[in-house]
Formats: sequence, C-alpha cells, structure tokens
Amino acid sequence: MEQLNQARCVPCEGGVPTATDSEIAGYLVQLPGWVITEVDHVKRLSKSFAFDNFVHALAFTNRVGELAEQEGHHPAILTEWGKVTVTWWTHAIGGLHKNDFVMAAKTEEAFQSAAGAKR
Repeated sequence: MEQLNQARCVPCEGGVPTATDSEIAGYLVQLPGWVITEVDHVKRLSKSFAFDNFVHALAFTNRVGELAEQEGHHPAILTEWGKVTVTWWTHAIGGLHKNDFVMAAKTEEAFQSAAGAKR
C-alpha cells in the first residue's frame, strides 16, 4: 500500500467522487488516532494533538499551515492552550478525498518532530 505521507495532493474540483467507506477504512490503517466525524452531513477527518504550552501549539499550527500551502489543501485548525485540533475535508466535493488522508499523514509526521509535543 502507498505510504500516505509520501504522496502528494492532486487537484480536486467538484464532480470528483468522495472516498468510499472501504477506501476510508484502508487509509485509516495508516492514521492511528484520527477519527471520522460528520458535520452538516459532511464527513471530516480529525485529530487533537497535545502540547506542553501555547507557544508550541501555535508553532505546530503554523507548520500545518505551511504544509497546507505547499499542497494547496487547507484544514480547519483550532489552536488552544496546549492543544491543536486539525480537521481535513474537501470542500469542493463536500466530503473526504484521498487528499485529506495524505494531509493527515503529513500532519502526523509534523507532530512527531514538533517541539513540546506530548506523545
């Protein structure tokens, strides 16, 4: 199976199908701790990350933002004292696409090297 953290996002416009439940299950194998949520009937991929203070949480938020800009795919990020929640979904198709799982894997990789991360 392709390693998600090594993949690149592909341009995704409206009309592209969302990931199937089978595809989602396959991708989640590589993403321990990530969960599927549903907001307004739209599936999303989410995880909270713990940090020892706000400065480290903010630095991680900025790193995820840099990754998002590099790939042209952007998450919802909630930064709090000692905690960052990152949520991926593809707005153009109203659900999950492989791109979201690729970016979750890149987010996970960034967390593994983040200062102040509580693992």
